[in-house]
Amino acid sequence: MRIITGTARGAVLATLEGEATRPTPAKVKEALFSSIQFDIEGRRVLDLFAGSGQLGLEALSRGAEKATFVDGAKDATAIITANAQKTHLYQKSNVLCMDWKQYIKSAGGRSQFDLVFLDPPYALRLLPQVTAALYDADMLAEGALVICEDEEGGLENDVMVEARYDLVKTSRYGRVHLTILTPKADDEA
Repeated sequence: MRIITGTARGAVLATLEGEATRPTPAKVKEALFSSIQFDIEGRRVLDLFAGSGQLGLEALSRGAEKATFVDGAKDATAIITANAQKTHLYQKSNVLCMDWKQYIKSAGGRSQFDLVFLDPPYALRLLPQVTAALYDADMLAEGALVICEDEEGGLENDVMVEARYDLVKTSRYGRVHLTILTPKADDEA
């Protein structure tokens, strides 16, 4: 697993052993960053369910201003910290070991993000709940992009999601579905 381009181009990232985390496949990551390449520079990034931190670090390498990495596993946050240091992006990183609900509750109304990566464990089917919580906690800047990865691909038909977001794009890469959402303007919601 490598950083594709930018200041940390080619850096090899560490990942957790075993099945606890599932890194985004290289093909999916390349397609994702190709589709958002003009929406990264100077942005504030949230990598929730961060795992190894590869998505947030890729965004930082491409010019994002700052990234917050949140994962509930201490082993994962240790790997994220090591990867951020190895890529020389640690000074732009905020790594937190906490549950996603705790984080949204503590940061809601105080932190806003322009770019959000959501890649929770597929089996838990958390995306509708997490996207709703982020929106309701006022954590999304105007025009923010929320990138969701799952294997079901049904977010565009979810009523919780449709009430809060407009669909920007949906793509499928094998079993991986990417859905890009943007929050509805206040007069639309």
